Formats: sequence, structure tokens, C-alpha cells
Amino acid sequence: MRSFIFHNRFLAALLLPLSTLIFSCTGPVPMVVNNLDRQVDSVLSLMTLDEKIGQMTLYTSDMDQTGAFVRKEYEEDIKYGRVGSIFNAYGADYTRKLQDLAIKNTRLRIPLLFGYDVIHGHRTIFPVPLAEASSWDMKSIEHAARIAAIEASAEGLHWTFAPMCDIARDPRWGRIVEGSGEDPYLGSEIARARVRGFQGNSLGEVNTVVACVKHYAAYGAAQAGRDYHTTDMSQRLLREVYLPPYKAAIDEGALTVMSSFNDLDGIPATANKFLLSDVLRGEWGFDGFVVTDYNSIGELINHGVAADQAEAAAISLEAGIDMDMQAGIYPATLSNLVDKQLVSEELINIAVRRILKVKFQLGLFEDPYKYCSTEREKTLLMTPGHQEAARDMARKSFVLLKNENQLLPLSKNLKRIAVVGPLADSRQDLIGSWSAAGDWSKAVTLLEGVRAAVPQAQVQYVKGCEITGTSTDNIKQAVEVAKSADVVILAVGEAAWMSGEAASRSDIGLPGVQQTLVEAVYKTGKPVVVVLMNGRPLTIKWIDSHIPAILETWFAGTQAGNAIADVLFGDYNPSGKLPVTFPDNLGQVPVYYSMRNTGRPFEAANKYTSKYLDGPNEPLYVFGYGLSYTKFEYSPLVLDKNILTENDTISISVTVKNTGELAGEEVVQLYVHDKVASVAPPVKTLKGFKKIRIDAGEEKIVQFVLTPADLAFYRADMTYGWEKGAFRIDVGTNSRDVVSAEFNLQ
Repeated sequence: MRSFIFHNRFLAALLLPLSTLIFSCTGPVPMVVNNLDRQVDSVLSLMTLDEKIGQMTLYTSDMDQTGAFVRKEYEEDIKYGRVGSIFNAYGADYTRKLQDLAIKNTRLRIPLLFGYDVIHGHRTIFPVPLAEASSWDMKSIEHAARIAAIEASAEGLHWTFAPMCDIARDPRWGRIVEGSGEDPYLGSEIARARVRGFQGNSLGEVNTVVACVKHYAAYGAAQAGRDYHTTDMSQRLLREVYLPPYKAAIDEGALTVMSSFNDLDGIPATANKFLLSDVLRGEWGFDGFVVTDYNSIGELINHGVAADQAEAAAISLEAGIDMDMQAGIYPATLSNLVDKQLVSEELINIAVRRILKVKFQLGLFEDPYKYCSTEREKTLLMTPGHQEAARDMARKSFVLLKNENQLLPLSKNLKRIAVVGPLADSRQDLIGSWSAAGDWSKAVTLLEGVRAAVPQAQVQYVKGCEITGTSTDNIKQAVEVAKSADVVILAVGEAAWMSGEAASRSDIGLPGVQQTLVEAVYKTGKPVVVVLMNGRPLTIKWIDSHIPAILETWFAGTQAGNAIADVLFGDYNPSGKLPVTFPDNLGQVPVYYSMRNTGRPFEAANKYTSKYLDGPNEPLYVFGYGLSYTKFEYSPLVLDKNILTENDTISISVTVKNTGELAGEEVVQLYVHDKVASVAPPVKTLKGFKKIRIDAGEEKIVQFVLTPADLAFYRADMTYGWEKGAFRIDVGTNSRDVVSAEFNLQ
């Protein structure tokens, strides 16, 4: 079907059905096929002010266990063109019903845009984003997003509120689970991969969804790790650490951005012209549309920067907010503000133009129902291929934190296995927070995965205790089962609801009496493997000191139990690396690998250096850390030159040898330290990584190439560029265990 445009000559035809409008107007209908801007403007020119404001309005549907429905007042809004987009609505039949309200009732038949939080899968649930980041596997992360887009689009969705690009260095913040951890380089690579996966090669294809970069900006730096809290930082920190992942997603082609709840430098993001207009549009050239987070315009009143809804609407629009999510303030105030000449209608035109453009790019003007196919819905959800991809992604996301005396992998010839812990058979928690349309009842538990992996073994299960609560009544039973077993698999951690939005924790140790359970099982003297399930780094110093094997599995999704069993019993060699530092104790927070140098670096014998009186500076597990069932040995670095000039490159090579008895994957990490600069440099920053597979006894040469641009930073005068001088290169298995060399930039 050809793209249509509206034309003033044919206003009478606007009351006809859409297909009639396209093909049955008297005389030649002007058709513009190749000029998207002219197509958009042709529609915009026909719109009333109220219809324009409708396109700037996003309301929620309601999806619950009784079925899908839309509030009566919103149904009327759709019919009369007072809403242009709906979120929390999916299903081919349901979205068709809602689309019908717009196409068959509104004057201009402009299609609705359907959005949803497809964060880590739609029906097939993949590991939570922090877990996926632990894979350091960009192809797998992109593939997971691609499958999420295929399933979401098959159920009528056009738009996902992902990827979350917030750098997070405080594990108390619950939404750390939704992002890629603490590092801007890794976060940027993952942001690009997820945008590619969601948006595919062309948004015109029916199996793609529009990506939404969130939460712009610096939401992950909420003070004290408390959600929705204030954020304050220097321009240097903002630009060097927090902005790069958002920009990477924009550069990859993401067409929408979501403003964040927090303020920045005292100005809420939803009213922050510096962020939305100066940086996003001015510096980065973003030409998509910006949507608020839930009710963010209304919350400007709570922030204290707007006296009432009208003022909140005016400053949001002027800052660069195109679409109002759920507050209903744009439709309540903008028309009156234009009448009083308090806001310019041209600002509204600009916003609507951006929104219409995305709808055209999705092909919704050609076919508003292209995503409403029940046939695709029947055949593309939770397919065997999608399940296998989820299982593979989960395996790659696990991080082996400890493996004393090579307790893992476990033998499949074990006779008696005790599976203990409140998360060992918890189906609902496995899919984690923000699990979209995922059905937790279809998740595979750890207990089920173990029994499937070793069907000949006697596998006994005892819950032991609840995730939260104070009862220790069942710990004795857990101890008795542990005593009779050859090995104990002990699953502890957080409930799914304990991380995510509005889920900050002031104590990030094991909740409830789980620590008591762990210590009681340990005292049996049996070999114990702790399987962690959680959405953030935890303080687990006692476990690290006493338990011989620890596997971090996060919340691993639909295929969690099978994937964990694959690793526990050696069908998969773990290769995950931490994308975020695990603190030794809560008092260290925030702690991250790339802190700046201090004038008084740590000296054990000198009190007057940077340290704690009652604990170490070093975290429990450093950024980039993760073990394997095999061993990797790094050769000294080889540089092709010791002097790097302005228009040249420097090649760094390292030979990595698998000295163990199993094939395995290794994430080879490259860090750089600027030894002297006009601004105190971080102790090191990640500048590259490569994930490689090496057979037992094999060695591979891994090569990195750096240019002067890779060494650039915001200098003392806030210009961006490099400075001449000496640099140290570190390459290794994590941010601490490295081999090093030096060169000079001239």
C-alpha cells in the first residue's frame, strides 16, 4: 500500500474511512513517497490545536488478570483525538480494538502508538539487564533484544521503554538492576547493542519496535541510593561518566528519549532545557521525540519549580518535552496557554511533528493494523528457539565468584544432593522485576533444573526459611537434609520485588534470616555451593570467607533453572564478569574501579592516607571480575611502538593461553591510565574488551588498537581532547589482575 498524505483540497474526504481517503478522492491525490518531512507536514497542516495536543498525550491502558481494558474516559479521549499514544496495552486483538477507536472515530484517522516496558524480554523473559551486562557479549545482548522486539511486535506493540542507560555506582539504588552497571564504556556498548536489537535494520519491518533511551539524565546517581532522590554533580562527571551511554544509544539511531524523575543541578530533568535542548538536540542532533516518565510534569510542582499545572506544562514544553506520560497536564492546560499567548503554538507544532514522524517511520500511516496480527501472535511467542536463546543468555550472564578446590563443576554421578533455600524453588522471583508480559508460572526453577540435569540422583529439597521474615523454624530441617547429602546447593538472595523501581535498600546484605540459614548449613561440614539470586551487588563477606563455591546468577529469567544446572554440572563453563563492583561492606559505598587519584593514596603504615579505620579500601569483588572452570595465563604486552603521534594508532597485543583442562571463554579487558594530566585522572578507565573462546592448551593473540581520540577527556578548561604525555596500559582478566606497559603520546 502506498503512503498517503492529507491535503486541504480534500477536507470533505476526512470523514471517510481510511482506505477511502487514500484511494477514492476525486481527482489526483498528491502523493509524497520519498520525503518524510513533507508527509509529516501535510498531516500537521490539517490539525486543530486540540488534535495536536492529543498527539502529545500518552495514557495508560490497564492490563490485569481479568483481561485487558481501557478506562472509559480514555476510550472517549481516543475517539475524539485527545490522545495519540497508549501504554500498557498489548495483544493483537486488544490493540486492534484500541486502534479502531482512533481510525474509525477521529477526524484525521491518525493511528495510535502503543508502548510498553519491554525491558528484558516480552513473553520469553531473559536475564535482567544487569545480568545480561555480566555476559560482556554484545551479540547475545543484541539477539535478546531482537527476540523481545519480535515477541512484543507480534502482540501489537510499537515502542519499548528501553534501554535504560543510567550508570549506577550505588547498589542501594533498586534500579541498578535495569542497567549495565558502573562503567560508561561498557554501558555505551550495551546501549548500542540493545538499540540495534529493538529497532532492527529498518523500522518499516513489522518485527521491530522503537527504542526509548532512559532515564535522561543521571538518574542512576540519586543521592544515598534512594529512588527519585536529588542528583547533583559536576559538569565533568556528568559528561565523562553519565552522558556517554545515552549518546551512544542516540548515535545508534534510537528515536525516542524518556526524561528522568530526578533533578540535576537543582533543575528537574523534565524541565531541564540544558539537558533536553542544549545537549540532546543541540550538541547531539537528536531529532526524535522526548516523553516524560510517569506523571513527571505534575511532579514539577512537588519539586518546587512550578506553582501549578499550567506553569509545569509551559516550562516542560519550553525545555523540550514532546509527550506527557499519564499526567494529563498537556491536554488540560496547553490550549489555554496558547490562547493567552503564554506558550507558542509553534513549540507544539515542533513536538507533534516529531511524534508524527516516528509513526510514519513505523509504517502506521500505511497500515495502522500492521502489528495487529493474531497469526504472528500465535506463532512467534515463546518458541523453542526463543527459549534456547534465553537459556544461553542466562548461562553467559552467570559470574563464578569463588570456586575453592575446584568444587565446581559438580559430578553428575553424585548420589544425594540437597537443594536448600528460599529461592531454590521460587518460580515467581526468577523472572525478576520489570518482567513485562512474562508468565512467571512458566519459569524453570533451580530445583527443577537440578532434577532434570541429574535424574538418577536423589535430590531432596527444603526451603529452610523465607526470603524475608524472622522465623527460623525450618532451618533445623534444612540442616538434617544437608547432613545426609553429598553436596548442598544453597539458593539465597533477594525477592524480585526488592530491586527495580521504588526498591532502594539501606542494607544490601541477605534479607531476613537467610544468613542464619547459610551459617547453619555450613556448620554441617558438607560441601556447599551458594547460588545467589539478586538484582544488585550484595554484601556477602561472610559467605565469601566460608563457603567454598559461589555462583552469581542474578534473576535469570524463564530458563533460569536449566541454565544454572548447565553451569553447576559442567555443561557450560561460566564466563561472566561483573559489570559493577561488589563492596566489602556497606560503608564503602559508593565504590567503583575508576576513582580518581588522591593526593594521599593508601599506605598501610601511615594513618594520614586515604583509608578507613575499621575496614579495607578494596572491595570484595572488583569490576570485571569472574572466574572460569579453567585457567587463563596472560603474556607480557607487546606494543608496536612506544610513541603515539596525533594522526597515528598504537597496537597492543597480548597472548592468552588456556592452561586448564577445559575449553572456556575469557573477557580480555583493556584499561588505560593517563599518568599526568591537567585534571586528576582516574586510576584506570576501560577502553576496550574482547570475549574469546580458547580450547584447553590453546593460546590466542588478542589485539587492541588505540588512537589519540581514545585518550581524550574533558580538560581543565572543559574542552574535550587529549593531552601529550605518558600513559599506562593494563590488560587482564579483570580491573585488578593485569599485565602492563607504557607509551607516550606526542
